[in-house]
Amino acid sequence: MSETVLPNAAPAPEAPIGKPERKPARGGAAIATVALLVAVAGVAVGGWGVWQVRQLTAGHQQQSGQLEALSAQAQILKQSEQQLDARVAQLPPASELEERRRLVAQLQGDQQRLSERLESVVGASRKDWRLQEAEHLLRLASLRLSALQDLTSARALVLGADEILREQDDPAAFAAREQLAKSLAALNSIDQPDRTGLFLQLAALREQSAQLSVLAPQFQADAAAPAMDADAAGFAHWREWWRKISGFFRVDFNPDANVRPLLAGKSLDQVRLALNLTLEQAQWAALNGEGKVYTQALDEARGLLTSAFNQDNTEARSLLARVDALKAQPVAVVTPDLAASLTAVQAYMAQRHTPVEGAKLPEQGSAP
Repeated sequence: MSETVLPNAAPAPEAPIGKPERKPARGGAAIATVALLVAVAGVAVGGWGVWQVRQLTAGHQQQSGQLEALSAQAQILKQSEQQLDARVAQLPPASELEERRRLVAQLQGDQQRLSERLESVVGASRKDWRLQEAEHLLRLASLRLSALQDLTSARALVLGADEILREQDDPAAFAAREQLAKSLAALNSIDQPDRTGLFLQLAALREQSAQLSVLAPQFQADAAAPAMDADAAGFAHWREWWRKISGFFRVDFNPDANVRPLLAGKSLDQVRLALNLTLEQAQWAALNGEGKVYTQALDEARGLLTSAFNQDNTEARSLLARVDALKAQPVAVVTPDLAASLTAVQAYMAQRHTPVEGAKLPEQGSAP
């Protein structure tokens, strides 16, 4: 079955009715969007304004703090200015300051002149002290030569005096230094005896002399005694008597030989003691430079060795050789005289003071 469509039929009514209803909905959405944008913009403007207000408030507070600090500094400066004004008010006037400046300049000038005078006086006094020291050194050197014959110390003292004269740097000291040079040449030409070495060598000889022993030959009574009957009672006391006296003498059939009597017992101790004393005396003479006493003591020691001991005794012969060797050693020396050097230094010192005294005489004469 088919439907018939009428050509004059009217269209459906839904299409024209739906179009007018959609137009009002689109207009409201646009208004809402615009309102939302305006609100957002207002919020943004409000936030920005609040931020600006806060920034201004912070800047205002910072400026307030700076203003307070500047005010405090201004107050401090004001107080300092007041203190300066008070000090300036206490200062003397310009005329008084000028007078004080003039007095200070005058005082400085006077002090400078006084310092120059003091330097000249002290310099001259220091040179005089040094010259007196040189004189004292020469006196001490002369004393060492005369008392101890100590050439080494005297040479060092004279060199010290010459060094002091050299420090003077004065042509007038030429004569004094020339005399000191002569004294030094005289001292250098003499050899210093080795007194310490001689003392020690004599001490060794003293120890050696304490150990001297004798080679005393013993008389053989059995070989030298005449033949006697041992059974004879009448000759018993004669044999005893012969045994006792045989130790005191003997008969020598070779008289050409140089035989010295040998000591024993207490006599040997006495000879050792005497020899020790003579060597000790020689030691004292060696230390003090007493040549005569030294030679005499060694001669006595040599006499004891030659008279009391046999030449066959090796220890005595060696000791005698050492005594002869030490006797040849010099102990005393002829020391030079330093009086000329001392006189030359004293003359130079007097010459230094002569111009000063001469310069003072015209001033005293010109005084009213």
